[in-house]
Amino acid sequence: MDRYLAGYLDFTHRRPTQPPLPPGKHELALFDDRNPLLVVPPSIDPALPSKFVVLFHGGGGSAQKILPMLEAHAEEKGFLLLVPQSLFPTWDIVIGGNGPDRERLDTTLAYVADRFAIDPTHFAFAGHSDGGSYAMSLGLTNGQFVTHIIISSAGFMTVQIQEGAPRIFMSHGTKDEQIPIDRSGRKHSAMLKDAGYDITYVEYDGPHAYQKEVVEKAVAFFLSEA
Repeated sequence: MDRYLAGYLDFTHRRPTQPPLPPGKHELALFDDRNPLLVVPPSIDPALPSKFVVLFHGGGGSAQKILPMLEAHAEEKGFLLLVPQSLFPTWDIVIGGNGPDRERLDTTLAYVADRFAIDPTHFAFAGHSDGGSYAMSLGLTNGQFVTHIIISSAGFMTVQIQEGAPRIFMSHGTKDEQIPIDRSGRKHSAMLKDAGYDITYVEYDGPHAYQKEVVEKAVAFFLSEA
């Protein structure tokens, strides 16, 4: 199988070659539309490797809609937060397979890495709903650099190639009517545990929406040492 069709990303850690972006929220003008956002907290020291989270929005969503899930945590805890946007209403893997969104993500990751050194021990893919499915699928495929995966209310995973052993935080609401927990959170967490992954699985009394308290646990999981 072509590794790019399987979701493989070309990202590699490198020494930055371009000046870093100043603190703030930046729209990265890399494409014609639906450009990614990058949050650079004031505490980021460009001379040091930075912890890094890539956050994927849900179906029909946008960077602005999903940004509140982690923006305050990024500002408070001091990690870079990248929020890409799917080219179409949801991610390519949901519609027909890895394609333009995978290519756009590779371009965006290279742009960030050219301006900031990324901490190779704290590089996370995170997402909610379709974004959680995308984070899980691409994260497991690209464990050669993804160290953590944060999954909220995901519906599926599509993994043809497994690399590395990222640590996983998965959460799901017991009252989720859009993606019932029995066929998603419970099933996927058991599969990943059986496969040998280090997984933390959290159920909460709620619908198809992330909860503040659970997100706080996920951030603590990401920032902790293995």
